[in-house]
Amino acid sequence: MPDIVPVILCGGSGTRLWPRSRATKPKPFLPLVGDCTLFEAAVARCPAERGFSPPVVVTGRQHLEHVEQQLGSAEGARIIVEPAAKNTAAAIALAANRLSEDAVMLVCPSDHHIGNAQAFVDAALAAADLAQDGWLVSFGIEATAPETGFGYLKRGEPVGEKGFRTAQFVEKPDLERAKAFLADGGYAWNGGIFAFRVKDFLRELAAHRPQIAAVVAEAVAKGNEDGPRFHPDAETFSGVESDSVDYAVMENTDRAAMVPANMDWSDIGNWDALHEALERDENGNTVRGNGSSELVDCCNVLVDTDGPRVSVIGLKDVIVVVDGNDVMITTVAGVQKVGKLDGAANQ
Repeated sequence: MPDIVPVILCGGSGTRLWPRSRATKPKPFLPLVGDCTLFEAAVARCPAERGFSPPVVVTGRQHLEHVEQQLGSAEGARIIVEPAAKNTAAAIALAANRLSEDAVMLVCPSDHHIGNAQAFVDAALAAADLAQDGWLVSFGIEATAPETGFGYLKRGEPVGEKGFRTAQFVEKPDLERAKAFLADGGYAWNGGIFAFRVKDFLRELAAHRPQIAAVVAEAVAKGNEDGPRFHPDAETFSGVESDSVDYAVMENTDRAAMVPANMDWSDIGNWDALHEALERDENGNTVRGNGSSELVDCCNVLVDTDGPRVSVIGLKDVIVVVDGNDVMITTVAGVQKVGKLDGAANQ
């Protein structure tokens, strides 16, 4: 079995989940689904007894306290403190430069919900097998709706026992194209979970984004260790180009593959996505927080309050969130605009 190292990326501020998610404590560190936080769940999905090495967490200084607190006593875990947010290509390259060249990196966002942990492990092991053969592997998450907020992967010919070539990376489509993808059956959502060997990733990064590869390598070489933490050289890293791993590597390599993953996945990208991941009553409603909150003649309503009682009558497709002195109310159709509110922008 290959050495599979979970590389957990902790960045972003989750503004579309304001007012619960804030820059000081963004969504990975909140218990949004179940009792543990999304970050804690991401770590727990990669247990040693299933062949995973201790995780490497890449995070910014502003989130370091949350990471260390929620990692707890995770044995062997390492933290790379990113000096500045430079998107996923540079973040993954930081981890790659701290690992052995034959290790398989399992790159996982820290802020996703996966309801079926066993299906995740099965997909991870299949992806690691492909990575051992030199493939750069994406998780192709089963598309269950014509989503316009995700990129898509088009499935090509089979490779290995459980994988396929990635025939095409497709940008976020409009609704008609998304419906066509769903009807076709050969397209999957691109959830931003990847597996590849360190040496293969660094080779492709150097070929397609040499500036990122060189600057990150220099920043790591000039960096310093502080117990389980590693600090790349901030001045050097500040000059690295900002680019996503999809654009920098995955869409350029001729060794792109995918493994299908049907694992009850959600990116929890907005309040409606969170509601979809939660238990509901027979009318599609969910109440969290104050148990005395009351819904009458409502359908598909989410109430999430950290204190005050909330009473809602006769509404449909509405979300109400109370966090301290902040109250946010939106229709389901408006959830994508939450991050543009002044409160979210100035959190």
